[in-house]
Amino acid sequence: MHPTEIIDRDSLRDDIPDFRPGDTVKVHVRVVEGNRERVQVFQGAVMRRQGGGVQETFTVRKVSFGVGVERTFPVHSPTIAKIEVATLGDVRRAKLYYLRERHGKAAKIKERRVARGGKVAVEDVVDEVEELEDVDVEEMDVEDVDVEAVDEVEVLDGAEDDEVGEAVEEAAHE
Repeated sequence: MHPTEIIDRDSLRDDIPDFRPGDTVKVHVRVVEGNRERVQVFQGAVMRRQGGGVQETFTVRKVSFGVGVERTFPVHSPTIAKIEVATLGDVRRAKLYYLRERHGKAAKIKERRVARGGKVAVEDVVDEVEELEDVDVEEMDVEDVDVEAVDEVEVLDGAEDDEVGEAVEEAAHE
């Protein structure tokens, strides 16, 4: 371990989501104008992620009024209020520089259908169903359902937390 890594460890952020090149992200940037501070959202596709530790950066590209705009952000910068992952991209490269020459539909990035780690989640849900096969569904209470398995199904279906909660509550009242 390098001596500077011990000092840099205090500056690392722990609220950064897992994102890769190809993902569409919303970067909430703090902008200071005079004596006021506001948050500006920059949404686009991640073209690259490079470096490590405090020096790690990522580049986001968007098309604004027909002009391609790229912006490079330090991952652990205090000027970034938060990073949201809008969609997961399905790409085969770590650096997406080829998007610069493409326009319109040719610049579109395929969306990943299953969330990262989704295959593992499917196996867990199948295991839960196999455990419940010998249980009669009419006799089963809401407390018998494993909440973690319901959350994993929700990730695969793309449903929101509120929708799953409402469905569980409706089933409990019936």
